[in-house]
This record gives sequence, C-alpha cells and structure tokens, in this order.
Amino acid sequence: MVILLMATLSLSISLVLIILAFWLPMPYLSSEKLSPYECGFDPQGTARLPFSPRFFLVAILFLLFDLEIALLLPLPWATNFSPPTAMMSWAMVILIHLAIGLIYEWYQGGLEWAE
Repeated sequence: MVILLMATLSLSISLVLIILAFWLPMPYLSSEKLSPYECGFDPQGTARLPFSPRFFLVAILFLLFDLEIALLLPLPWATNFSPPTAMMSWAMVILIHLAIGLIYEWYQGGLEWAE
C-alpha cells in the first residue's frame, strides 16, 4: 500500500512539473543564443582536431593512480585486524606493481609532454 502511494505521488509530482515547464513562458532567444557558439563568432576551421596519444597516456596514468588511492583507502582500517600482514602484503604488491609501471613509463619517455 505504501509503495503504491509513493509511486502515485512521484508520478503526480513529475507530471505537474512537466506540465509547468511547458506552460511557463519561454525567454526571448536571440540568434546569438541559438547559435552553437554563444560568443557570436563563427568557428574557424574544424573542431575535430586529433589528440596526441601522449594526452591519452597521461589520462590513463592519472586514472590508474586515482584507482590506487581507492584500493589503498581501506588500509588503515585493515591494520586493526588480528593478523594485518595479509592486507599489508596486498598493499605492498599493489604499490610495487604501480611503481614498476611508473618507472617503466618514465624510462620509455611516456611522461614527457614535449619532444
């Protein structure tokens, strides 16, 4: 009964908001606001410029080290367990693996932005 009431209430509020959105007056739109570029300038050249593969490499490395933080976040709480050696050993394996990958990329020149 409660679920039916909640579903009916949600549906009715959604419908009221949709109807109000269509009934409210639209602001006056100028040709500059309707253009894809709000600054009023026409685009010069193509917008499909190729990205450097180094950009993607740096982005992937950032995501990798960001995930490292997510994996190592529970480490302080895991040290409260009776044998914390298992969690500490997994954390060290992750850190060593990431450090070896970072050193490899460094020596390969993958972190150099300009050639």
